[in-house]
Amino acid sequence: MSKLGLDFEKVKRARQVARKIAGEVQEFVDRYSTVAVERTLCRLLGIDGIDESGVPLPNVLVESIRERGLLREGILFFLGNAMIETSLSPADIAARVARGELDLTRSPVQPADKIAAILAPRVEECIERIRARREKRERYLQTIGEGAKPYLYVIVATGNIHEDVIQARAAARQGADIIAVIRTTGQSLLDYVPYGATTEGFGGTFATQENFRIMREALDEVSEEIGRYIRLCNYCSGLCMPEIAAMGALEGLDVMLNDALYGILFRDINMQRTLVDQFMSRVINGFAGVIINTGEDNYLTTADAVEQAHTVLASDLINEQLALLAGLPEEQMGLGHAFEIDPGRENGFLLELAQAQMTREIFPRAPLKYMPPTKFMTGNIFRGHIQDALFNLVGIWTSQGIQLLGMPTEAIHTPFMSDRYLSIENARYIFNTLKNIGDEVEYKPGGIIQRRAREVLDNATSLLENIEREGLFAALEKGIFADVKRPRNGGKGLAGVTEKGARYYNPFIQRMLHV
Repeated sequence: MSKLGLDFEKVKRARQVARKIAGEVQEFVDRYSTVAVERTLCRLLGIDGIDESGVPLPNVLVESIRERGLLREGILFFLGNAMIETSLSPADIAARVARGELDLTRSPVQPADKIAAILAPRVEECIERIRARREKRERYLQTIGEGAKPYLYVIVATGNIHEDVIQARAAARQGADIIAVIRTTGQSLLDYVPYGATTEGFGGTFATQENFRIMREALDEVSEEIGRYIRLCNYCSGLCMPEIAAMGALEGLDVMLNDALYGILFRDINMQRTLVDQFMSRVINGFAGVIINTGEDNYLTTADAVEQAHTVLASDLINEQLALLAGLPEEQMGLGHAFEIDPGRENGFLLELAQAQMTREIFPRAPLKYMPPTKFMTGNIFRGHIQDALFNLVGIWTSQGIQLLGMPTEAIHTPFMSDRYLSIENARYIFNTLKNIGDEVEYKPGGIIQRRAREVLDNATSLLENIEREGLFAALEKGIFADVKRPRNGGKGLAGVTEKGARYYNPFIQRMLHV
């Protein structure tokens, strides 16, 4: 039963349209690969490290075939041929290529079945390693448990992974359930993943596999200390989206920001490139049990939160269908929305409540990611703390899944540990004292809240129907989301896209989708 009186036939219609939009995108995605996808396959086969110039070995291998115009055949075709000829492991082959001792493109061409056979044990080794990491998380959840929903999500962003560990442990002890290590400014536009532990970064810390390992190990230790499993979040977005998904799966991350639409709109990444990358990344995240977070909340930082709320719902529905095609269950979809209405607007709280309740009812199994007010934070920490309190009230009232806590010092500086403590205290107080408010309170039939939710649903459905007629690529070119226009053949990373050739081979998708 809908508290909002939503017409679920309309919801069904909206989903059907979103499914058609996603299906058209998937038809394109299935025909293409990218340099990032191919580097991901290298990493899944155990290829890591850097050459003498500091270039990551996955980049060395993929560039060695791309510069010869052979990327369309895929890196596994060439690795398989070289493994048969040399009897070396993928890691040893990568090292030889990096030293200039081996040219992958000169190995004799072997039958496809022989290539598949020699790669199969390496593929299974990777599958089992990721499965083991997932099982370790599940054992923690079964033995020590975790915090109640909405999960309290806080960030660390010192630039130094070792300092991040100190802050993350403090936040966990203060009550946080998810620690997000903010990625350093601009990393999303790097077409490679830095190597090793890092101690310098601006606005955040580099996402590297070693940094993932260090933080996961630290959070495991504090989880055992406090008797509550702490989830780790990072960012598999940008030009290395699937690579970072693979690194996170191998090192036991729990949550990943993972949304091609965000990269297209807010980082000007080419839409063809990032939608192909997204599919591979979501296949990996789905198999690894990782909750993805999508970025629809950001739409309301550039567009009006009242006038454009329906674009958030439309995008959530499209993202849901794209995730399902990649094997991600609803329980791993942290679909994004936000509390971003101008606090000076009359009855703005009622509109926020309507939109959050609507999102919860339309996506009942998803651990929705609810974002705090940021656009209208002024530096007045007292008013900001009240705005965050109202945001927390809506979060518990509408049973959100992931509550990204606002900070009273938003718009002033990167939060101190004391700021984070105040935010956690704020949320814990409200979540406790109002725990069952959503079960107790009903909405006035035909009132402001119900009318607003129905209006947003109707507008979202109309928007989806328009997108279906034009196609998602054309809609993005027209600025349908966030008032931002992006050209189909523009943006960053297009040169790294290739149509798959006749000998292209990627067994990981089938193995991860059909386990």
